[in-house]
Amino acid sequence: MLCRRALLAMVCALCASATTLIPKKSLAQTVSDADVQKRANAVLTLMGISLTPDVTTGSLSISDQNAGNPYFRQSSISGGGTLRSRPLYLEGTLAYGRYDPTFTAGDGSATQSIPVKWDSLLATGGVGWDFPLARNLAIRPIFNVSLGRVESEAAGAVAPPAGSRAVEFLRRGQLNAAGLGGSLMLDYERYGPDGELDAELRYSNIHLQSFQSSSAVQGHSSAQSASFWSRYRAPTGWVALERPVRYVLEYAYTRFLGDLEGALGFTYVNSFGAGLELDTSHYDGYATRLRLLLRYKVGDHVTGWAVGLAASF
Repeated sequence: MLCRRALLAMVCALCASATTLIPKKSLAQTVSDADVQKRANAVLTLMGISLTPDVTTGSLSISDQNAGNPYFRQSSISGGGTLRSRPLYLEGTLAYGRYDPTFTAGDGSATQSIPVKWDSLLATGGVGWDFPLARNLAIRPIFNVSLGRVESEAAGAVAPPAGSRAVEFLRRGQLNAAGLGGSLMLDYERYGPDGELDAELRYSNIHLQSFQSSSAVQGHSSAQSASFWSRYRAPTGWVALERPVRYVLEYAYTRFLGDLEGALGFTYVNSFGAGLELDTSHYDGYATRLRLLLRYKVGDHVTGWAVGLAASF
């Protein structure tokens, strides 16, 4: 059975304070193999933001304030933890994304605007092992593997130039991607009756590459990030379900590197969280703790909030 922490679900909204994150005028591009290829690489890069469990990027929504509608949305469910009887670590993430770019096509005398809807689904798994360094401190190398798919659907009829592979992809194409890489984590855990402290320092590097995709797109992306996550829990003095109710304080920081750097208009995100935790072990032998947290997020050119629901097993 998994112990430590397992993040069951996280719902958050991360909003840009200005349209400079992804300017609207950059969305309308001509239909060519090079333009669609560039966008395919960009989608794989955005998928890379949710490759690993991370409270700062569990769900994103970037809005086109000129149009009044979001044109990039991404949500994920993730979890991770070590086994009770051995230092084996397992983690997994399932992320869904929606990206709405716009292209233009024409024959020189007239142009046609082509709104496109790209839906993506990405699953990532990780296996690691804890090597103790000192009391309460361990180093954890993790091997990660990912599998994802992007499907394209043009809104409305499209009259493509003759033999245009790019427009055929926009009409109803797909991009399949696989990823391999790894992470290195430094994990600190100190548990006691007066309080519990968890802290993790992590570097991740996962390469995504397309395979068996539409002929117009062969995307690739290198997803790198450095992150710090910490959480402190202590009794409030209240009792519920015949167990102490704990308050929870959390801080997390993520710095995007490689292709992820500036992909959404910002390079880092801080997350400040506070909430309560219920101990359900007296009644439920599977889920031992339930947590509800409110998070405030801030980075360069971006602010937002989050509501998190989590469980420990």
